Amino acid sequence: MDKRLLCLRHGDGPMDDRITTWCGAHQVRCDARRAWQGDDLGQVTDDLAGVVVYGGNYNAYDTELHPFLNAEYRIIDAAMTAGVPLLGLCQGAQMIAHHMGAFAGAPDHGNHEFGWYEVTPTPAGAGMFAETQHFAQAHFHTFGIPDGATHLARSALFENQAFAVGDNVLAFQFHPEQTIAGFQRWMARGEGWGRYAEPGVQSKSEQTRLMLEHDAAQGAWFRGVLDTFFAGALR
Repeated sequence: MDKRLLCLRHGDGPMDDRITTWCGAHQVRCDARRAWQGDDLGQVTDDLAGVVVYGGNYNAYDTELHPFLNAEYRIIDAAMTAGVPLLGLCQGAQMIAHHMGAFAGAPDHGNHEFGWYEVTPTPAGAGMFAETQHFAQAHFHTFGIPDGATHLARSALFENQAFAVGDNVLAFQFHPEQTIAGFQRWMARGEGWGRYAEPGVQSKSEQTRLMLEHDAAQGAWFRGVLDTFFAGALR
């Protein structure tokens, strides 16, 4: 495998998400690193096809509480400087926004999105998103749109669902990488953590109905995004 995708992960669950699957299908090495466990994140080198910063339970701004985040910010900065494709998912999107000087944190309205929510494109995002799509979500923090970025999508509860910076940075508040099996694990954890009592959260039955209805479309859409965004890895 000549190319690798550096995947900055914030958990130790099974690697069965759609990014890992995409790497295997295209002979791209999924170089998973976990700075929170002490992994060295290495450098942005010529064999790097891109960087993915996954979601997680860490606040984007808590670098003093979680110093390992500084190593991740070093990679984010290096990728952006070198023009290496950089994809942020949920916490990862918030970290990119925070790195660029925008807000990242809990909004005043206090709503949560845990389930499958309708996302609609802005005029600038109409080429990437369908008129309405449902995506897996699990968050209550959000991000502002950084200066110089393009706002791509919104939902009813959270105005900022996606942004891009030029051709080399994409940030999604939602989780298109998640599969049914992965989201079912989140549902089990959410029940244990009391997530279903939070404002805006869908019931388990609604989550299941929407997941079964929209997962295949989410997967097809995301595979297309990965093929385009990380096209350099496929050459």
